[in-house]
Amino acid sequence: MKNIFLLFVLINTWGIAQTNRFFYEYKFIPDSTNKAEVKKEIMLLDIDKNGSNYYSYDKFVADSTAKADIERQLKSGSGNININKREKPGAVTFRVTKNYPDFTTYLFRNIGTDRYKIKEDVKPEWKIEPEKAKIGEYNTQKAITSFGGRQWIAWFTTDVPFQDGPYKFYGLPGLIIKIEDKTGSHSMTLIGNKKIQTPIESELNLPGNLNAFAMGGKEVEITKDQFKKAWKAYANDPSKNMREMMMRNGGDGNMKTVVKLKTSDGKELSDPNQIYREIEKKTKENLKKDNNQIEPDLFR
Repeated sequence: MKNIFLLFVLINTWGIAQTNRFFYEYKFIPDSTNKAEVKKEIMLLDIDKNGSNYYSYDKFVADSTAKADIERQLKSGSGNININKREKPGAVTFRVTKNYPDFTTYLFRNIGTDRYKIKEDVKPEWKIEPEKAKIGEYNTQKAITSFGGRQWIAWFTTDVPFQDGPYKFYGLPGLIIKIEDKTGSHSMTLIGNKKIQTPIESELNLPGNLNAFAMGGKEVEITKDQFKKAWKAYANDPSKNMREMMMRNGGDGNMKTVVKLKTSDGKELSDPNQIYREIEKKTKENLKKDNNQIEPDLFR
């Protein structure tokens, strides 16, 4: 009887899908004219038998909280949906997935209220150097590559049986422990890891007008060239998509979307035209300061 019970426990344990979660500290300089300002974000690299997923921890928590809040409002049946600014929304909004075994790589990125899925068509080509170093608890070896408009220096370990790494980087004979571009503008360093049950992401069934706020729906798959074109259009007219969306749907049926915006001085705006002007002003200001992208080739 004890043997049967033990076998049952083992079968159930093996049946639980496991994910290897690696925590990276991502340091980056958004503004190339202000190198003293260095931002930090904790990024997660989740690896399972099907592939990997690289994304911001803060953004994941903020999005999960926002989804739960909207679901609560939908269930209440009040007829109104309020979208409030999220606390600690995360400075890094992009996400990267890789599908095994061929390492098909996708970048997920928003432009304004539009959500895009961009397939990577270039594989990192590495030159492995003889230099070795101890980083944390790992014995690592140096490798260099040119990718996305930057020169990168990576340190990988064969102690961990995954030929993967943060962002779009993979293809070395082990896990990338640290990678940094030669200008020192972007660096990602492994700071911890643990095993978790595979996270299951549930799709939130939202009215169409809420999908435009990047809170639901599927990403549109486009090429790199199409992304570049969309980015230039957004930089020239940041409020265009929201204007079109608000004119197209004031709501689905009895559902009304309430959009409010607070300015930097604490003033609350509810008039659409004022909101559009404020969005355009702030976006253009922010784009001037966000001129040092991790992959500059995508924004030229």
